Amino acid sequence: MELINNKYYIDGIGVEELCQEFDTPLYVYDSSKMIEQYNKIVNAFDVKKLKINYAAKALTNISVLKLFRKLKSGLDAVSIQEVKLALEAGFEPTDILFTPNSVSIKEIERAVQFGVRINIDNIEILEYFGHTHNNVPICIRINPHIMAGGNSNISVGHIDSKFGISIHQIPLVKRIVETLKINVNGIHMHTGSDILDIDVFMQAADILFNTAMSFPELEYIDFGSGFKVKYKPDDYETDIYSFGNEMSNKFNQFCNEYGKDLTLMFEPGKFLVSESGYFFVKVNTTKQTTSTVFVCIDSGFNHLIRPMFYNAYHEIINVTNPEGRPKIYTVVGYICETDTFGWNRKLNEVRTGDIVAFKNAGAYGFVMASNYNSRYRPAEVLVHRGKAHLIRKRESFQDILNNQIEIEFDI
Repeated sequence: MELINNKYYIDGIGVEELCQEFDTPLYVYDSSKMIEQYNKIVNAFDVKKLKINYAAKALTNISVLKLFRKLKSGLDAVSIQEVKLALEAGFEPTDILFTPNSVSIKEIERAVQFGVRINIDNIEILEYFGHTHNNVPICIRINPHIMAGGNSNISVGHIDSKFGISIHQIPLVKRIVETLKINVNGIHMHTGSDILDIDVFMQAADILFNTAMSFPELEYIDFGSGFKVKYKPDDYETDIYSFGNEMSNKFNQFCNEYGKDLTLMFEPGKFLVSESGYFFVKVNTTKQTTSTVFVCIDSGFNHLIRPMFYNAYHEIINVTNPEGRPKIYTVVGYICETDTFGWNRKLNEVRTGDIVAFKNAGAYGFVMASNYNSRYRPAEVLVHRGKAHLIRKRESFQDILNNQIEIEFDI
């Protein structure tokens, strides 16, 4: 989003015009930023075989999935529904890595039927798989026991995490694999999200490479993701090129020691789509209390829950009054509980009816939205090559009722 002559634009389209055409609240995604981020991560590595699998959970709209398929991306799915969406979007089953957690055998069996790559993070499931499908190649998810991530809710590689098989259980894993003749063709690890320190990845790489030596038939090693993006103008982000250079050298050295060239995989989600997204809302009113001026918007944590759930920071901009006098506001929603998006934010003077934008709303925004308070979920728009495409309609009252079944009472 850029400011030209006191008006904000996304790929040449005026933001105010977008909000007038599609109404608010409104999620808007810029495809050029997604493409830029995808190419950035691909160009950061110098290895013989590289595969980027878009983590669909960040933004599952089928049009976005189709965009990444066009870019030759694979897809990381964490539920059987995401697998079905990926297939619907045209992904080949072998380009989909199914990485579930705490799911039933029934869901695993469905994935086998679809023919996708399967990532196993549980000893019990591994044993079951060995007895029933030892001819189907699998990936094993390792828990490296590394505490990393920008928030405890997104740190998934520590010793008490529910994700992955402990590295201390590798001898047991090897016995199961050898006894049941399981075909292990991949090793996987994901330590968390919003990881800034490259040394964390390098520490994890040493653990994973060491573990990989125990499995002689590997085809790929998947390092998950966790790359940090900027949330503020002066914020830090993962230096993807420095990381790519260091990881490429380490991976190429490992392949020489292993005896063949494996595929290096990553599964970024937030890195690819976060900065492409904007969430536009309208100001219902402002409200002055003894010490605070509230900006009250036509949305709440039913549409964007990250600030409340993760204590996440989203830069907030007054789109319609970019030259207004800066003032201090607290931005709140219309939900019947505290849903504060930002305390004491400096915004250009806010008036009733102004359009306010939340940046970095492409990842874990709409996908975590709900109908709490019986509010409708917003529309989604994808701006591609200078044209705005409606990729999800705004919900209506009928959508609220659709799956409900009314009964009549005789009291």
